[in-house]
Amino acid sequence: MEFPFFHGKITRKACEELLCKNGKNGSYLIRESESVEGALCLCVFFEELIYTYRIFREKRGYYKIQTSEGIPEKVFRTLKDLIYNYEKPNQGLVTNLRYPVKKTRPLQRSRRLKLGKDDIYDEIDESDYVDVLP
Repeated sequence: MEFPFFHGKITRKACEELLCKNGKNGSYLIRESESVEGALCLCVFFEELIYTYRIFREKRGYYKIQTSEGIPEKVFRTLKDLIYNYEKPNQGLVTNLRYPVKKTRPLQRSRRLKLGKDDIYDEIDESDYVDVLP
């Protein structure tokens, strides 16, 4: 997923720290659920509390937010459509989505490690080598 507010597999605790650090009502991010396989969590900061809404992907690829019994479900074609809908006030969340908390980019070294390119010899120029005599 290529959304700047999608944080992937971060813990609930890490999520709460990020949202509390931002500290603005309407701050939000999306992460993978720790307890429900395949579900996403929309986490929203409001009045010093974090509200978590589960997002499920249906067989047709559509997205829906889990609702309380008796509340009609809304289905969205894309995650972008879902976010756009909840940016408007009075759509059923504790507050509207206003401030996406963007994922920070990993440091250069850790990115190289993930790509398997942490070989110090990659940066050595051919002119750095010398011939060794027998």
